[in-house]
Amino acid sequence: MSLTPKTDKGTQTKEKIILAAERVFAELGYQDASVAKITNHAGVGQGTFYLYFGSKLEVFEELVYDLNRRVRRAMTEGAENATSRIERERAGFRAFFEFTAEHPALYRIIRQAEFVSPKALKHHYTKIVEGYQSGIAQAEAEGEFSDLDPEVASWMLMGIGELIGMRWVLWSEDGEIPEDVFENMMRFIESGLQRGEK
Repeated sequence: MSLTPKTDKGTQTKEKIILAAERVFAELGYQDASVAKITNHAGVGQGTFYLYFGSKLEVFEELVYDLNRRVRRAMTEGAENATSRIERERAGFRAFFEFTAEHPALYRIIRQAEFVSPKALKHHYTKIVEGYQSGIAQAEAEGEFSDLDPEVASWMLMGIGELIGMRWVLWSEDGEIPEDVFENMMRFIESGLQRGEK
């Protein structure tokens, strides 16, 4: 478990190390990354690194948790003015795609976590699903959505966002979701979630 800094300067130093780790792991992969490369990129000594992290694995896991917090915060903030669950989905997906365009390392690092730290991978997806589940359950209780299992619907939504983002954010030259792709995705989501006439 990484150390929680006791001072603002310590917090800034730890954040600098995490941001350096994001770049190094994304560019080199876990196997070729090293504490020396991370500290060199962060501009701190290796002794400073070990004040906050016990190993390369520990900083990798902390990075996964940090990226998870940041992407969830971006999605929450992006959707805070929405007045319906469908609007929240639309705004949340836009925020997710914007975040991944700014942080393409998210995909690369999460993919590595499958082999480096399965527990960090599970944590990442589970935390996102938890937020989806409560929102879907509430929308369902209010009659906005059809009779769905909130857990199943949450995992399906996350899968949609993950793969659409991978195809158009990570693999395209401009790193942006075309508007027609976004609208096609949202029509599919809306038709699956909204309560239809019986």
